[in-house]
Amino acid sequence: LNLFLDTLRPDRFEQMTRRPSKGLSRVLGVIDRALEQSMEKLKVNFVVMKGVNEDEVLDFVELTKDKPLNVRFIEWMPFQGNVWSFDKMEPYKVTKKRIEDHFGVLQSTAWDKNAVAKDFRVEGFKGEVSFVTSMTEHFCGSCNRLRLMADGNFKVCLFGSEETNLLKPMRLGYTDEEIAHLVHAQVQRKKFKHDGMVVQNPRPMVKIGG
Repeated sequence: LNLFLDTLRPDRFEQMTRRPSKGLSRVLGVIDRALEQSMEKLKVNFVVMKGVNEDEVLDFVELTKDKPLNVRFIEWMPFQGNVWSFDKMEPYKVTKKRIEDHFGVLQSTAWDKNAVAKDFRVEGFKGEVSFVTSMTEHFCGSCNRLRLMADGNFKVCLFGSEETNLLKPMRLGYTDEEIAHLVHAQVQRKKFKHDGMVVQNPRPMVKIGG
């Protein structure tokens, strides 16, 4: 289960989400209930933005002390409508240093060769902290993530702008083999690394899903 939560402060939650601050307690309640279900892995995604929420990084690490969460610190990526700027993007190494200055050297945990995150643990903590380094250390060559969105468009890269529509061919009666060919062709066109820090993804994240 993946959840996105960029703050633990009610006033900031209201500012970021444009929803009542009481919604924060509901989100935290969902996390607790999910943990009660003994899910194999519960990921809490935190997009680090300088001057916005980087002062809460340590608070999120603290969540992993007694809870088997995987808190993932994500470098801020350019998407439509998020007013991205390089000055507000905090490199993961800066975030990692802030954590280690406070908690000590992070212990590396096992990484899958196709993982999109670098996984660590604070010594003695139940959960993990991870870093998604999309902007400063791309991992496109080993990433095997594919996304089929609600409108039938297919993406091979969260950050990339190229999409292939599969819904129309399916409605036209394409065979499974023909659909597979479209998917394969799109995968073959996947770039070795993303287009760069100044390229804006044509979709907002909420219309892609993660």
